Amino acid sequence: MAEPKESTAHNGYHIGDVAADFKLKNVNDKFVSLADYKDAKGFLVIFTCNHCPYAIAYEDRIIALDKKYSKLGYPVIAINPNDPTVQPEDSFENMKKRSKEKGFTFPYLFDDGQKVYPLYGATKTPHVFLLNKENGKNIVKYIGTIDNNYEDASDADEHYVEAAVDALLAKKPIQQTTTVAIGCTIKVKK
Repeated sequence: MAEPKESTAHNGYHIGDVAADFKLKNVNDKFVSLADYKDAKGFLVIFTCNHCPYAIAYEDRIIALDKKYSKLGYPVIAINPNDPTVQPEDSFENMKKRSKEKGFTFPYLFDDGQKVYPLYGATKTPHVFLLNKENGKNIVKYIGTIDNNYEDASDADEHYVEAAVDALLAKKPIQQTTTVAIGCTIKVKK
């Protein structure tokens, strides 16, 4: 099997790349990094935000993913990549409110200075990166959207993230490793 490669590109990660760790502030004012999760088998790193209708439509599904997979070793780590000077609804204070209102079961981190999302190559909210721990490194295994129906969870008949995590848990190959993320663009200061 090929050795995973460290990504030096600034256009984001690809399947098989090693994802760098980060240290970002959570809504509880504590800093979180992937290294804090000693027993995790991997992570569902999801770039999301407060204001985007797509992100809002997926919130309950993101909570469900965390409830289902965190106990199996794949916790959700949500990151807000938006610049609050461009989109004030995505301020850190509003993140705290949204997390409490929705009862987020996962960390909701602020990408202050917008340093993490470009490394990953996130372009939308929500945008999912499934990482698997292999030999002490976090390897990118899936990139894309959660499922095939953002408007109505009950009408989704392709659950890409669940299929990918289930494949990892079963030690089988992931059938679909990439999908197109559907959502709002990430808000960047001009």
